[in-house]
Amino acid sequence: MTHREHLGFGIDIGGSGIKGAVVDLDRGEFVGDRFKIATPQPSTPDSVAQVTRQIVEHFDFDGPVGITLPSIVHGQRAHLAANIDASWVGTDLQELFHRHLGKDREISVLNDADAAGLAEVAFGVPEARTGAVIFLTLGTGIGSAFLTEGKLFPNTELGHLIIDGKHAEHIASSAVKDRKELSFKKWAKRVDKVLSEYARLFSPDLFVIGGGISRKADKWMPHLTIEVPVVPAKLRNTAGIVGAAMAVDKHLAP
Repeated sequence: MTHREHLGFGIDIGGSGIKGAVVDLDRGEFVGDRFKIATPQPSTPDSVAQVTRQIVEHFDFDGPVGITLPSIVHGQRAHLAANIDASWVGTDLQELFHRHLGKDREISVLNDADAAGLAEVAFGVPEARTGAVIFLTLGTGIGSAFLTEGKLFPNTELGHLIIDGKHAEHIASSAVKDRKELSFKKWAKRVDKVLSEYARLFSPDLFVIGGGISRKADKWMPHLTIEVPVVPAKLRNTAGIVGAAMAVDKHLAP
């Protein structure tokens, strides 16, 4: 498939899988199915970049590519390795991906939760577009994106905020729920605790919760007692890929 106007391409790099898809940038939807390859172990920069090349070649896509990474991305360098190999820290991301995907291809790399937040603003719940919004993904960890009037403040890492001596994501990620076999009600109490601390520190108008667990919002959101409104994200697991494609289309490279 060749690049056409209003089409983009996004790749979402995670600790267990690397996913890619062609994206209709007018609708925020995949064109066809996504393609996924297991994250190589060890998940070093070159081994992961080789998989991204396989995904791009699978679609025969020759246009710009947006890529999400579970890392702080500043000046197109990785400054954190969350669920990927520690050797990512300090990696020149433009050099890495241009070497594997072609030196003449436009590439943008950004934090995975930031990408998902951008996609939710553009194509998700309307409430995400106004006011001060904290977008969270509850999954293996807790990813976060700060949004003000729909504009992104990049590279927040609220999952690593210390609450009662623990990282927030070690208290209330959906992975913790699964590992401890918590009921939705008991897990919601943990989420409530974390959201209350975020609200105390940052005073958002709204929390938007993404990740796979948002599909079951009716089972746990009613148990929250926090006064700040909390709504489930609309895009859920497509958000990272869509946001990555949007980022490179807008020439966004944090």
